Formats: sequence, C-alpha cells, structure tokens
Amino acid sequence: MTQTGQKPSALKRFFSLLKQSLNGENIDLTTGSIRRAVILLAIPMMLEMMMESVFALVDLYFVGHLKDSSFAVQTVGLTESVLTVIYSIAIGMSMAATAMVARRVGEKDPVAAAKAGMQAVIVAIAINAVIAVAGVIYAQDILVLMGSSKHSAAFGAPFTRLMMGGSFVIMLLFLLNGVFRGAGNAAIAMKSLWIANIANILLCPLFIKGFGPVPAFGLTGAAMATTIGRSMGVLYQLYNLFNGKGVLKVSLAYFKPHWEQIKALVKVAAPGIMQFVIASCSWIFLARLVAETGDDEGSAGYQSALRIMMFFMLPAWGLSGAAATLVGQNLGAQQVDRAERSVWVTAKFNVTYMALIMGVTLLAADPMMWFFTNNPHVHDIAVKAIRILSAGYVFYGMGMVLMNAFNGAGDTKTPSRVNFVGFWLFQIPLAYLLSIQVDLGPVGVFIAIPVAETCMSIASFILFKKGKWKAVKV
Repeated sequence: MTQTGQKPSALKRFFSLLKQSLNGENIDLTTGSIRRAVILLAIPMMLEMMMESVFALVDLYFVGHLKDSSFAVQTVGLTESVLTVIYSIAIGMSMAATAMVARRVGEKDPVAAAKAGMQAVIVAIAINAVIAVAGVIYAQDILVLMGSSKHSAAFGAPFTRLMMGGSFVIMLLFLLNGVFRGAGNAAIAMKSLWIANIANILLCPLFIKGFGPVPAFGLTGAAMATTIGRSMGVLYQLYNLFNGKGVLKVSLAYFKPHWEQIKALVKVAAPGIMQFVIASCSWIFLARLVAETGDDEGSAGYQSALRIMMFFMLPAWGLSGAAATLVGQNLGAQQVDRAERSVWVTAKFNVTYMALIMGVTLLAADPMMWFFTNNPHVHDIAVKAIRILSAGYVFYGMGMVLMNAFNGAGDTKTPSRVNFVGFWLFQIPLAYLLSIQVDLGPVGVFIAIPVAETCMSIASFILFKKGKWKAVKV
C-alpha cells in the first residue's frame, strides 16, 4: 500500500516484478501466487533463450552477405543441424540437472542440490569429449553426409571443425544454466547469455571482415566469434557457482565422481537425452531431404527460415521452462496440486505468446528475409517455409510446456516416447512421402513439420492429464 492508502498501479507492480526477476533474488517458489512465480521465472528464461537464438541470427546476417553467401548460409545451417546432437545431450543433461536440483531445493537441501548439479557436469563433459573429437576429424565428411555438395563441404569444413571442437562450451553453457534454473535463479542463466551474445556481436564483424591487424577469416570467423563469446558466458557461470552468494554453494570437492549419484542422474538423463537426440536426428534427416530436393539454394532458404523460427520459438521454450522448475520444486515440497496448476498457468502464457508470433511471422516474413539474404531464390524459399511452419505455432506453445513439465517432474521417458512416435514414425515418413512421392520437394518437408508437431502436442496433453508424472521419484 502507498502512503495514500491506494494500491500501486499495475505498471508499478509490473516493473517491481521485472526488477526482482532480473536481479535474480532467491525466492520460495512453493508458496504465494503461481502467476507471480511463473512471471518471475519466465522473464529471465525468455530473455535467456532469446539471447541463445541471437547467436544464429548474428551469424546468419554476416555470412548471408559474404561473396559465397549460399554456400556460407548452408554451411552454418547444416553445422547447426549436426550440433543439435550436442544440443540434445546438453539439453537432456540440463533437464535432468534441473529436475534433481529443483527437487532438492524444494526439499530444502541446497547442499545435495549443488552436488547433483556438479555430477551432471562430469557426465556431460565426458560424453561431449568423444563427439567433439569425431567432429573435428570428420568435419567435411559430415557436411557431405548431410547433403552438401563437395565444393560447399570443402568451403565450410573449417567452420564446422571449429564449431565441433569448441562444442564443450555449448555443453557447459546449457548445463550450468539448467542447474541455475533448477535452483530458481534464472537471472544468472540469462546474464550468461547476454555476456556471450554481446561478445559474439562485437567479434563477428571483426573476425569475418577483419579490421586493422586482425585478418578477415570469412565464414570461419563466425565460428571463432561464437566460440569465444560462449566461453565468456561459461566463465561468468563458473564465477557465480563459486562465489558462495546464491542458493547453490559449490566447492571443488563436489566434482569428485559420486557413482551412486551419477547412476541416479543418468537414469533420469538418458531418456531426456534420447528425446532430444530423436528430435535432432529427425531435423537432420529433414535438412538432408531439403538439400536433395532443393539443391544448395533450397537448403540455404530452409536453414534461413529455421533460424528465424528458432529466434521466435526459443523465448517460448524459455517461458515453458518455468513449468519445469515449478513442477520440480513443488513436487519436492509435496504440493502436487500446485505443481499441476503451475503447468496450466504457464501454458496459458505460452500459447498467447505463440499466437502473437504466428501473426507477426505471417505478415512480416517477406521483408524480414530480405534483411538476412540478398539472394532472391533463397529469399523466396525461406518466406514460403516460414509461413508454412508458423501454422503450428499455437500447438508448439502448448507442447513445449507439457514436455518441460514432464522433464521437471523427472518423467523423461514420456516425452521420449512421444518424440519417437511423432518424429520417426510419423514426421519423417510424411516428409518423405510429400517431398519425394507426391513430388512437392522442399514444400512437402515444410508441411510435415507443423502437422507432426500438432499431433505430438495433442498426445502430450492426453498423457499429462493421466497424471503418471506425479508419482515419479528422482
């Protein structure tokens, strides 16, 4: 109440909430208003994911104006498609870390929460080491396997090699942010992405075009800038883990392998990793299908459209991440009904956001793509892809929240099954049928994506209502 006895205006209350969410204050998410808890988590999570999507857009903008822009854009897109395997492992591990950390925080045991988070780091780095080495050695072969021409693959191999070699920073950035989100401090996760992106935005033009004593590295410069930027974000995360000021107070002793905890973590993480590996492998297949039916320019247009799509969808993924933290902490506090209500409140916000984004992308696809490419054929394909993909945005919004809710509860098996059926048994065959058998080419692939995503969201809704996730122990 103010001195005049009046309640603060809605605007003042919003800015107060915004300030609190951005400051990363430690709050109890198991009590009080659910709407307020969702907003406190969602604001930094959305900004965090928006910053993650900026990486791809910044790279796309600068490489899209290089001399060999179609080769460059295709290389960035195909490399990102391969990196989705690493993203899958990172996100799967971060989901497990979020679930376990959130559950321990809900049980008021911050020491166990910190230990669980650090065991996840050990496992993730060990897995990533194998993938990174293979990526460095077989970079050019990977691009050819993805459908790139031999000339385009030779052109893009240095970029891919550097991105794969530096992928451990991608792993750490995702994983440590999952730890912070599980603890309820999404602001640190957001700020780490801000730091990484500011560095990337400054370094991209420097390394790509050159300036003063710095030579022009062209496409490879984009990989250099992105890797350095993400590394700076990881350093900020590590500082906050070890400064002893947050809920999680970490010491070097927590990095000693604890095999029972690792076993429990892997039990939750393995299906989580699989659900994203299943999805990423599907996207890889679709990328190859577009490259085969649409050549290098068709592939470049599709990859450009995906970058735009992810720019808008990653904030929605961030918003839906609020459901994972709230479900995990409230289940830990034995408040099952509050956990379920949190999911529906989050879903309402996310569906509203995606409906607005659908309108924006349908209306602005044409001018938007001219900003990112000067190739008319690439532009036209990208516009067509954006408009078709946007048809399923509302269903994407609901599906993302439900997937995060399952994962936050530690029920990583259910979304894995949904992804397997939806992507491998439905989306891939449908894309092949429409693009090859019906002879729609890349358009057939574009149509298959929203159709499959819509069906998967409906299946997730039905499974969530059954409520088996409420009884999962982690």
